[in-house]
Formats: sequence, C-alpha cells, structure tokens
Amino acid sequence: MKSARNQPIYDVIIAGAGPVGLFLACELALANCSVLLLEKAENQHSPLKRLPFGLRGLNALSVEALYRRGLLQELEVPKRFKASHFTTPAKPGSKHQAGGHFAGIQFNSDTIDASQWPYRLPSSTDIQLFSELEELETVLARRAEASGVAIKRGVAISNFQQTTDGVTVQAGSHSFEGKWLVGCDGSRSAVRKMGGFDFAGTEPEFTGYSAQVDLADPEKLRPGRNVTPTGMYMQAQPGYLVLQDFDGGAFHSTGKPVTLEHVQELLRRISNTDVTISALHMATTWTDRARQASTYRNGRVLLAGDAAHIHSPLGGQGLNLGLGDALNLGWKLAATIQEQAPDGLLDSYYTERYPIGAQVLDWSRAQVAIMKPDPAASALHAIVRDLMNTRDGATYFAGRVWGISTHYPLGSGHPLVGRSVPNFEFETGTTIGEYLHDGHGILLDFTGDESLKTLANEFGHQLKYVSGPAKEQLGISAALIRPDGFVAWASDNAPDYSALRQTAAHWFVESAVNPWQMQHSLVQVQQQ
Repeated sequence: MKSARNQPIYDVIIAGAGPVGLFLACELALANCSVLLLEKAENQHSPLKRLPFGLRGLNALSVEALYRRGLLQELEVPKRFKASHFTTPAKPGSKHQAGGHFAGIQFNSDTIDASQWPYRLPSSTDIQLFSELEELETVLARRAEASGVAIKRGVAISNFQQTTDGVTVQAGSHSFEGKWLVGCDGSRSAVRKMGGFDFAGTEPEFTGYSAQVDLADPEKLRPGRNVTPTGMYMQAQPGYLVLQDFDGGAFHSTGKPVTLEHVQELLRRISNTDVTISALHMATTWTDRARQASTYRNGRVLLAGDAAHIHSPLGGQGLNLGLGDALNLGWKLAATIQEQAPDGLLDSYYTERYPIGAQVLDWSRAQVAIMKPDPAASALHAIVRDLMNTRDGATYFAGRVWGISTHYPLGSGHPLVGRSVPNFEFETGTTIGEYLHDGHGILLDFTGDESLKTLANEFGHQLKYVSGPAKEQLGISAALIRPDGFVAWASDNAPDYSALRQTAAHWFVESAVNPWQMQHSLVQVQQQ
C-alpha cells in the first residue's frame, strides 16, 4: 500500500536495530507484515559489541525462542562459552560448577534440585548460552532482510505524529508512514520521550565502568569479582576490567570522557593496591538507574526492550527481558494488523510483560542493595550467601537467573499453563520446537483425538494440529500452545472440549475457511 505521496505505508515502523528491534522485525515478517526498521547509527559494528564487552548470556527462554524460530543453529557460539544443561565454567580454585551469580555471589550447579523443574526434558535446549552481541545482531539482521524487512541505518527519528489510523515518522528530511510504531531504541528512547510515556523509577547508586587496559602488574589484583569497602572490581580476563564506584552515578551523569588517570585512581582506591595501568584502550560507563514505562502502549505507539525499562546490567537480564518483549508482542501485533486478533489480545502484551519487567528491576535493585560498601549491606550479603549455599536457595536463584521460573498468569488449572512448552521429542525425532518455526499456534495431541483435530480446523491457519506419541509426554494428553511457545491450556486426561474451545477463542479467531480446505495441511504435520 502507498500513501497519497506515493510512499509505501508499512504495517510497522520500528525504531532501533538492536537485538530487540531486529527480533521483533523477524517476528512480524514471519507473519507477513511489512516492516521498516530505522537505526540512528550508520554502522552496526562497534568494539563494545565484541568480546568481552559484547558477550551476553542468553537464558533458557531466549535460547528456546531462537531455537523455535530456527535461529539458534546460525549462532557460531564458541564451545568454551556454551553452558550445557547445568554446566558453566567454575570459579578458579572452586570445586563446584558455578551456574551464575546474584550480586557477585555464585550459586553452584551441582547443588541445584532439578526435580523442582519437572518440565525440563533431555530434548530441551541449553539452559544458558553465551554469544557476542555483534554476532547475534548479524544473525537477526540477516534473517530480517531475507524476510523482506527494510533496514535503514544512519536514520534517526526526529518527530512523529499519530492518528487513529496510523503514524507518520520524521527522520531529518525523510518522512515515513506506518500503521504502527514500536520504540526499540534503547534506554534513551526518542520514541518514548516524544510519545509522552511516563518513565518512573529510582536513581542510581553507582557509576559502573567497563574498560580494556594494559596492566603493568596484574598480579596485584585478585581474580574474579571482589567487593571491597570502597566499591567492586573484577578482572574478567587479563586487561578487561569492570568497576563499580558508589558515587550515586555522579561521574556517569557528567558525560565526561573516561581517562587513564581517572580509571587508575579509581582502580587503586577500590582495590586498595598500587596497581598501575600502562594503557587505556577503551572504556564506557553505566549505572544502576532503574525505570519503567507506566504503560507500553499509547495509541498506535508501543515500547519494547530498554525503551520500556532500564536497570543495571548486573546478571545480564536486560537482553533476555527485551527478547521476551519482542517474542510476546510480535504475534499479537501481527494478528491485530491482519484483523485476526480477539478483543484485548494486544492489551495482553502490557499485562503480561509489565510484571516481568518490574520483577527484573527489583532483582537489579536487590543486588545493588547488598553490594554497597556499608555494614548493613554486608550483613544482608552474608545472609543471602548462606541461603544460596542451600539446595533450595541455589535452585530458586538458578530458576530466576536462567528464566526457568518465568510464568504468565494465564488462568488456573494445569501447572503447565502460562509456562514455556517443554521441547517434546516425537518418536520420529522431530521436536515441538521445530513445529514452531512458522510462528503459528499449535494444538498438540498425544492421543490422536479426532475431536481435537476438528476443533483445530475451526481456527484455520492460526492453529496447527500436531498429533502423535512423544518419547516423554510428562503425563500430558493435549496442550494448546501460543505462537510464542507458551502453553495456554493443557490436560492430563480426557480433554474438556468446552474449556479448550473457550481458551482457543481467547487467543485466536475462528476461521471463515472451510475446514475441509485445511485438512490436507493438518494431516501433513501429523505424526505417523
């Protein structure tokens, strides 16, 4: 479609070509939406996106999301950064496998009670994976462009106006028209500011530093993460430093360049050594400011990722939170555009994702609270450390850090409802994750119930019927799976067809297509 000025009218314009914007673009394109992606940076490559600054930990939900869209195998993840099941590199000198940390306190993988996660299967994807940010963006951009997404770099949004029918976006001398605008343009989001979104939260406690340096005497620094009476320092690899100076974020707010002399003074003060920095190659600052938009939608303008919520990067939760936003929003916005969305579907993006974002912000604040260089924080730190050394404690923290405990309140009933679907492996070797590659919902039937097949037909191409025995069925007879891979309904016994139909109608629109026309495609995905 073109406007009166002979310009194309896109279904969605996305501001920001980071991982969140790119993943959202891929999700929309998968559903046959036309997408324009505007990125203010001319060059997607940056030294800060490469190892080790650009190394990001993908949690279980993010790994599953990439796998379910056929993107995971495209990541050339070095084996040394791959955490299979419960295995991550151990801290030097430790006899245990370190599974992650909370405020620098590590929990041990061999302490975890995996029986508390009954839906993790041998066919499940990795529970944690590390990837360079630049590589992740490259993979997503390649998929987006192959799917028809138009990406324009070096184009910064300067203004926009919205009507009841669409949004007109200005970017310098350029003007673009779309039906919807989504701000995925980071913590300083222009879309959020120009869209009048309230962005409430808490001010920072510290300025964080990431720096690449040459040290004349690196042996003077203790390995790993070290909390001291004056802050925190960590030498992740020789010459790569992370520092926290509890100055209330004062230095970061000045916008001053980070000099060798400043990092030198800071490192000596925090480490209480006379270590010498002989060269500073690169440095950036960040804070623990924690803010969240009070709504994720204003008319035809939406927010996702850091544009909707910001917090400290402690624990690496930000990327995973943003990818979750994109996965949740993509299919709902696409269904809305194609007039196949039940009432309230798009509103569920906010109601589901806002609480998850609020939890992550509080998780970040809690870490900062016990990292402060004061007696009260030290006392809390000791208590949390003792709890994390227990089996239940380690399991709780692992479930939060790895995303396994993430749950949407989609209704009472089966304990699987609202959770990510287990990666069931059928006797043919195919997994349920592979059936999610096309972004459609699935009615999964382990019993070959003809009534379930008939019900799936009623929702046309929105709902794919998959039937056949799995190697491990976990006592489940049938399940309704949303396009994002979350379970909306499940049954262990004979299904309640009325409850299933009601649930399906909550997420999908019944099709006007003759069910007979859909029968052939349904049979093709049926397990023999």
